[in-house]
Parts: sequence; C-alpha cells; structure tokens
Amino acid sequence: MMSVKFRTIKGVQDILPPKTYLWQRVEDAARRIFSLFGFSEIRTPIMEFTELFIRSIGEDTDIVEKEMYTFQDRAGRSITLRPEGTASVVRAYIQNNLYNLPAPQKFYYCGPMFRYERPQKGRYRQFHQIGVEAFSIDDPYLEAELIEMLWLLLEHLGIEDLNTEVNSIGCTQCRPLYKENLLEYLKGNMDSLCSDCKRRYQHNPLRVFDCKVDTCKGIISSAPKITEFLCNTCKEHFSRFLSSLRKLDIPYSINPSMVRGLDYYTRTVFEVTTTALGAQNAVAAGGRYDTLVEEFGGPKTPAAGFAIGMERLITLLEEKTDTEPPQPDVYIVSLGTDATDRAYTIASTLRREGLWTELSYGMGSLKSQLRRADRFRAKLALIIGEDELKRGTLTCKRLTDGFQGEIKLTDVVSDIKRFLNHDQDT
Repeated sequence: MMSVKFRTIKGVQDILPPKTYLWQRVEDAARRIFSLFGFSEIRTPIMEFTELFIRSIGEDTDIVEKEMYTFQDRAGRSITLRPEGTASVVRAYIQNNLYNLPAPQKFYYCGPMFRYERPQKGRYRQFHQIGVEAFSIDDPYLEAELIEMLWLLLEHLGIEDLNTEVNSIGCTQCRPLYKENLLEYLKGNMDSLCSDCKRRYQHNPLRVFDCKVDTCKGIISSAPKITEFLCNTCKEHFSRFLSSLRKLDIPYSINPSMVRGLDYYTRTVFEVTTTALGAQNAVAAGGRYDTLVEEFGGPKTPAAGFAIGMERLITLLEEKTDTEPPQPDVYIVSLGTDATDRAYTIASTLRREGLWTELSYGMGSLKSQLRRADRFRAKLALIIGEDELKRGTLTCKRLTDGFQGEIKLTDVVSDIKRFLNHDQDT
C-alpha cells in the first residue's frame, strides 16, 4: 500500500462523491425554499478583523476565549477565521449601506466556519453552516416565519421527529433585574460551581446555562427563570410569537434555560432539535438580535436569523437514506482510431444538448469498455467502430433493460433522447 505523505489536519475532512451529491441536494433545497420567502444569497469573506467577533459574540464566551482561529497578518493586524456567520452579514449590511434599500432586507448564506473544538460525530473544526438573516422587521411573526421556513426545508429533506425549543431572554430593560437575581442565587451555591462558572459569575452570569458539568447543571436547573422577569413589552412580544407558531401548526416547547451561546441575542431564541444524533441534538438554532446593527455603528435596526449545522444535518440524512450518485446519460464505447475521433465530436454534440456524456477514449476491448459503462451506471451505451462508421450508424444499448438498436449518425441527438425516454418500442 502506498504511504500517504500529507494528511488532513485533525478536525477537518474531505467531502467526496457520492456524499457531495447529498450536500448539493441540501444546498439546492435551501436555495429554493428560502427564495419563496424572499431571501437572497450573500457571500462574505471567511476572514474578518478579530474585533468584529469579540464585539458581537462576547469576550467572555467560550468561542472567543477558547475556540477562535486567530492570527496576525503581515501588517500586524489581528485576523480571525469566522466562527459564525451573523457578524459578517451585519458588517456587510452596514458597510454597504444596505439599510438605505427598501425594507425588509433578507439574506441567506452558505459556507465554512472555523472553531477549535474537540472533534466528534457531526462536529468538526472546519464546519459548514447555512444561515439566514432578516433586517428591519420588529414583528414577532418574523421569528415564527423563520422557524416555518426551517421546518419546510427539513420536511422537504425527509427529516422527522423534530421539536422546536423556544425561550425569551428579554431585552436591555428587563435583563439587568434578572441578572441581579441570578447572581444572588449563584452566590449561595458558589462553592459547588466549577471554575469556569465561577469566572462566568464575575463577567457574564448568563453563560452558566451553557455549562456541561453535571454538578453545575443540577444547580442551574433550579435557578430563577428569565421568563419570570420579562418586561411587559418582552412578554407581549413572546406571547405573540408563540401565538404565531400555533397558527402555523408548528409544535414547540418552552425551554427557560436556553440562552444561546452568543451575546448578541435579544428576546426570542430558538433551537430545532432531533433525538437522532444522540447528545448533539441541535440541527439549527437562532433568534432575534435587535441591538447588534446599532452596536456595529449602523442605524437602529431590528433583526433575526438562524443557522443550520450542515455536518449534523448530513449525518442525519446519511442515516436515513442511501446516497446514490447521479447517472450519466450516455457512455460512448469506441473501437479504432477513426471511431474514437468521431466519438469525441459526438460527445461534444450531446453535451451541448444537455446530455451527460462519458467517453471510453478507445481504451480496451468492447467487453471491457461495456463493463466500465456498467460501473459508471450509464443509462445508455453508444457503440461506434469501423463497421458502424462505414454504415453511418451507431449501436445504442439501453443498459437499464438491455434493449439494443441502431441509430443513424445524422439523427444521433433525437434518437438518443428517444432511447432515454423509453419511447422506442421494446
């Protein structure tokens, strides 16, 4: 066996056929469904100035403290590979003055993100997200509509046994009072908290809800609930959001401990989960972030969005369905130099007609070339040799059912389409 000199870095992967066809299926479905809701694609750089993510995600989050890929460029500037997509879209929204366009502005993106995490099933250090962001809509129906769009996509892909977990984390008016009560509760349990939660207590107490340590999880489960401290405006927003979900027949459960791992969220947060992936059960997550555009220097702009973890979704789809690569329409078998030259021109003609055509390049006997056509799973084998050239014909064999016949070189396109459509009598 040949030794491999170079290998992928730990935590990243090559995505190869036939799996790439499954990725394309998901991406194509997302584009179709998102367009029904008026979302347009946006493409942002995978590198940004580090301060962008520190400002948006939060300096005391695990992402910023432990997981970002940050380096200095040749000019000494701190650069970070994007760990999530929202901050870049907000930056692009402001930098390109998109707020001057007719509201609302709605975007979707698809691409790689980077976090230094422990690799596990469905989680990589280079991972991929499909996300959406909607600007200038304050109506809580927006969050329900985003979840509806997400459910439509997952149902289209055949994902079942889904649930939506929702919560409201309040706003800048009501959250301070909740923090006071949370701090008082945590202070009484300080000796039992892990070192990370003790630090979070000092800097950002809501982050304790992200802790995975069992002792902390037990303490936090009895902590005050943020929904008990919402101001009247946030209560009304959350109530209307839940009412919208019910009108759309979207099942949900309220999870008062959900705060999400990013500091920019306000009011509504949500996750779509499934039990099919074990402990890593979140397929997609998002929420509202009404202050982020203003914090980045733009005008006061309400906004909301979500992101889908592609690796987890692909893992789920692989476990449910077989991934079959698409089939070539035609495989041309050629015997002899002149026949092979003619095969090239025939292939060119068929491809211009939108038919996927593979060539044998005249390599091997008739039998071996037909075996390769079978391995390619081609629908038709087109056989051309010296005798066929003299007669001005081709032998066409439909590999799906074995039917075989002759077609004229002058009628090759129309006859092949007829063979493919099973219009020829068998």
